[in-house]
Amino acid sequence: MKIGYDAKRAVNNNTGLGNYSRLVIETIADSGDDTLMLYAPALRNNPRLMPLLERENVKFCLPDTNFGKRFSSIWRSRGLSKQLQRDEIELFHGLSNELPLNIASTGIPSIVTIHDVIFRHFPHCYNWIDRKIYDYKFRKAAENATRVIAISECTRRDIINLYNINPDKIDVVYQGCDPQFSRPVDSGQVKRVMNKYGIDRNYIIGVGTVEERKNQLLTVKALRGLPQDVMAVIVGRRTGYAKEIDAYISTHKLQDRVKFVEKADFADFPALYSGALFSSYPSRYEGFGIPVIESLSVGTPVIIASGSCLEEAAGPDAPVVAPDDVDGFIAAADSIIHDQNNQMRLSVLGKKYVERFSQQYFAEDLRECYKRTIETFER
Repeated sequence: MKIGYDAKRAVNNNTGLGNYSRLVIETIADSGDDTLMLYAPALRNNPRLMPLLERENVKFCLPDTNFGKRFSSIWRSRGLSKQLQRDEIELFHGLSNELPLNIASTGIPSIVTIHDVIFRHFPHCYNWIDRKIYDYKFRKAAENATRVIAISECTRRDIINLYNINPDKIDVVYQGCDPQFSRPVDSGQVKRVMNKYGIDRNYIIGVGTVEERKNQLLTVKALRGLPQDVMAVIVGRRTGYAKEIDAYISTHKLQDRVKFVEKADFADFPALYSGALFSSYPSRYEGFGIPVIESLSVGTPVIIASGSCLEEAAGPDAPVVAPDDVDGFIAAADSIIHDQNNQMRLSVLGKKYVERFSQQYFAEDLRECYKRTIETFER
């Protein structure tokens, strides 16, 4: 089968949507003999994408008309559909919340993956025009797609409730994480990575863009109730929200107990997780929460926040606190830091739980959705 993919995020993004896009492409490329056609307005030298393009069954496709090359946004929303027809694509998968607006008229079965609609829950975190564009594109994609993939039950509920999409049209396909998180990490790797990033004591790790919704301030506030030899390492791009954290750090003299790490090498993430006492992921709202899966995969327990989908990602045994419950976070942290048996129990249970997010299951679920999409379209 010749499968087309919207690969813009696979080219340009090295976090969430980019990671998901590359993982889908890699998973499908590994699990069959299909020809995969990756469509994007431009190609840049992305080290995370280039190995995929070296595969015999993966082909990268730029706009094939002068108009498409000059007006890439219009090409992506409308012109791409004609190119898919010319390339005789048999199935098209929009990997990042959108599809060409005229995809339904092409005669090509289509799938869109919708990751989250966080902009509807936290509108103040987004520009007005961005919210309007996202809402229009997401709604149209969900309406026009033959089938919709939601990355969690939480996202599925949002798609149904906010866009009035038939529940029977939506498949929940849990994604896995990069295979590097399933490989063992030895103590030498952990020490080298800690030295590389200047981590000199026991630490809690939090991975994710430093923004209001991710709520890293809860972790920093909890430090005041935790042992002095424990620090917080926050790994991710800083936004304006980081200034609020900086102010709290300065007021409470926590400068030597908080370290921000921007642009960490992705290859170092398994060791960064593995060396931590536990991961902190107190986000107020997520579509799924891949850092939770990454941490549990290497055996590091996670404390999560209630209120969205994180219980789906972390499982029934992970400690859960309300997003503003500092005392609850401290109690959960103490139960891990001071009780090695509990830390080991959470590690074992967490690794067992995330087996359901393996690449094998991901491949099987994607393949089943692709099959269902073609069957639905033919009916």
